[in-house]
Amino acid sequence: MCGIVGLASLSPGATGAFIDRALEAIAHRGPNDSGVYSSPSTGVVLGNRRLSIIDLSAAGHMPMGNEDGSVWVTYNGEIYNAPALRAELESRGHVFASRADTEVLVHGFEEWGDGLPGRLNGMFAFAAWNERMGTLLVARDHLGIKPLYYRQDGDTLVFASEAKSLYPDGLAGRALNVAALPKYLTYLWTPAPETLIEGVLKLRPGHLIEWRDGVTSIREYWDLELHPDNDLSSTEHIEALRTALHDSVRRQLRSDVPVGLLLSGGLDSTGLLALAAKERSEPVDCFTIAFRAEDAVLEQCPDEHLYARRAAAHYGARYHETIVAPDVADLLPKLLWHMDEPLADPAAINTYLISEAARELVTVLLTGQGADELFGGYRLHQILHVADRHPWLGGPVAGPVLRGIGGASAWAGGKVPGLSKGLGLGVQRVLDDIVAAGAADPRERAAGLRTYYDAAGIDALLSADAQAQVVESLSARQYEYFEKVASLDAVSQASYLDTKLFLPELNLAYCDKMSMAASIESRVPYLDLAVVSVAAAMPSDLKVHGRTRKYALRQALAPDLPEWVLARRKAGFGAPIRQWLKTDLAEMLGDLLSEETIRRRGVFQPEAVTRMIRENRSGEADHAFRLWALLTLEIWQRSVLEGDRHP
Repeated sequence: MCGIVGLASLSPGATGAFIDRALEAIAHRGPNDSGVYSSPSTGVVLGNRRLSIIDLSAAGHMPMGNEDGSVWVTYNGEIYNAPALRAELESRGHVFASRADTEVLVHGFEEWGDGLPGRLNGMFAFAAWNERMGTLLVARDHLGIKPLYYRQDGDTLVFASEAKSLYPDGLAGRALNVAALPKYLTYLWTPAPETLIEGVLKLRPGHLIEWRDGVTSIREYWDLELHPDNDLSSTEHIEALRTALHDSVRRQLRSDVPVGLLLSGGLDSTGLLALAAKERSEPVDCFTIAFRAEDAVLEQCPDEHLYARRAAAHYGARYHETIVAPDVADLLPKLLWHMDEPLADPAAINTYLISEAARELVTVLLTGQGADELFGGYRLHQILHVADRHPWLGGPVAGPVLRGIGGASAWAGGKVPGLSKGLGLGVQRVLDDIVAAGAADPRERAAGLRTYYDAAGIDALLSADAQAQVVESLSARQYEYFEKVASLDAVSQASYLDTKLFLPELNLAYCDKMSMAASIESRVPYLDLAVVSVAAAMPSDLKVHGRTRKYALRQALAPDLPEWVLARRKAGFGAPIRQWLKTDLAEMLGDLLSEETIRRRGVFQPEAVTRMIRENRSGEADHAFRLWALLTLEIWQRSVLEGDRHP
């Protein structure tokens, strides 16, 4: 729910107009209410746009203060353990005037100060101001479910749910942070605290900012600690997970507005549907989208909506399916304006279209985000599991053999009945990744399998001027995180890196921005801290068990799921960009990434971009995601940095 903005300065100047404009820029995050608090003694201003979820009355208005006006809070999110915290605070003498979880933050800050974030189980970005002590606390949730951007200028701190609220005139005219480009191109997103906007930073998950007397300090209050508990049996681990999942879904269904579900028909979303159906007396509203058959020809699971339809029928849910052929060329500038920074995953399109369709019926959507990262659900986890046990697969003898099999499999995808072209390409990518993982430096394996360029590839793409602006190693952030789990097995290392980098910077980022663009709150039951705690104590062989990924999760959900769901292989939640780049977007690609445009920007080498377009078009190589990243970047620069803003 909601969007927040704030400013703290010893020399505030005309902050009123700034906060009003900042709130207007994120009106989509909170269409129900708006409010501003200004400190009478210093230059602290807090703003809020409210999407009403709990306590729809005026008592939930934000920013919210305590009885004497000495503590104020602006807040975005949901605190799932708010009832328990409220009872504890009431036992300590605090008096509540509303049912809103915001008030738990108000009195919690009074009681626990900067210890408050560590006590919360939920998704949040909030700012709490103590007028008496002159202290401002800004915090982001443990796993980065909710975004928080900030900038510093001398003694001034400005923060907001979206980067477009950080400047009086929006992001128009802001400079591209060329130094961070290699990371964006490599991962399709930019690791925090950097962004591609010069001067704009992201607060890392599990971190907080304290501002006092013009001095800003940042520290970590929580980290994911993987501690496999081998004293528990497999049955005990699985039963603990089952209990935690039931409790999480029960907590996250709590709402004063309608709650629905984003359904794919796979294990994660169908598992949530099964648990939600047990908690609800009314049918659950489920939403999915499907793309035209001709668009999905190169995808590994072109008929995913059929599984969603079957799952909804199995649980008696109300099923809402939209078959779309979006005018993606017109849609992309709008979505990138909402995204704030380039994020080159086409799944963002799906999330927006589903959220837009769902908005007429519900205000909250449950999603399956986080299950893959915590429980070993990605192909990457299985590849690392194999490579960890059989390092010879990356050697000089086995490597070429596996790559040859991969090429044959991709060819067979177009020849063998029942084997789609997309699946054939997928087989080739799996075998190539096994070889790469077996040969890689351990520090590079987990993050390396999520990359789209190596250092040499980046050098071949960037212009000399751009290369001169790169000052930090491409792998600096992943190495920093890797050192904390270097002693663990490869699957655990990948799970940690995924949870710290891939999950908040990609999946959770687009999930929040695209759902809030449609004024929908997305909730993630698999990232309830009780579920995370169970996953952290689970040995990796309960995550990847032989050829089975997410083994423990499958076992925990097995009593509630039909066999056809449990046996179904994982399918990605993507849009058909491979086909779009050859059809709907072919002209746009040639125009926006022409040699003339690339040369004018001065960031990339025109010949390198032209070669990728040519090879992708002919089928000589699969550069779809690399080209999508370049196209996304160009559209973002035009629609956001150059002021062609979505109204």
